[in-house]
Amino acid sequence: MENRTRILLVDDDVGLTAKLGAFLGRNGYQVAAAVNGEDALGQIGPFAPHLIVLDIEMPFMDGREFLRRLRRAGNWTPVIMLTIVAGAGERAITLDEGADDYMTKHFEYNELLSRIRAVLRRVRPGQAPLAWAEELSSGELRLNRRAHTVSLRGRPLTLSPRAVYLLEYLMTHPLELLSRERLIEVVWDMKFPANDRVVDKRIAELRGVLGDDAAAPRLIETVSSAGYRFIGEVEVIP
Repeated sequence: MENRTRILLVDDDVGLTAKLGAFLGRNGYQVAAAVNGEDALGQIGPFAPHLIVLDIEMPFMDGREFLRRLRRAGNWTPVIMLTIVAGAGERAITLDEGADDYMTKHFEYNELLSRIRAVLRRVRPGQAPLAWAEELSSGELRLNRRAHTVSLRGRPLTLSPRAVYLLEYLMTHPLELLSRERLIEVVWDMKFPANDRVVDKRIAELRGVLGDDAAAPRLIETVSSAGYRFIGEVEVIP
């Protein structure tokens, strides 16, 4: 088998997989396609993908059932889910079922390419995705995703609910540059509003409570004119 990163595209829209496959091929990836979850399960062994791009709505076996079967078998190949529905509810369901990330359909190919690279950078071979963990830590910072609580050096912190959700997304995507547009889409469930600095305000709240200096950050780095990046080492608390 070729020594290239292998991506399995799973979607019943063969036109989409053909175009997307050609695009990913031009960017150095080896690509295979499946038309539904049942077809994809048959390709997992022979093709051994490094990453799967998975549509949700497909005949015979949809994306959610495929993902459930994959994870029950102990297979932690990273998965990016494609959904036609945006919003926190859909995101929560998708990540709770074991996806590493998700995108709404009608995405730009370059945006998906960036997401693929980011997921592959943070993947931990043979381990569950950070987005599936109930509790995460970064040094003395702890985030309980089920209880939506945050503590530092064992002391509970008071944060607004939106700041907690923002911290959660940052910590489950460590070292990934996240634009304000992306953060507003997934944390605020809306498209980016012009002249609105809601992300900056919540980042300032996080920094103030966490004692993180914007000029010399330990946890949250500002990337000028681009967005934010969580730079602390993130670990799963068993």
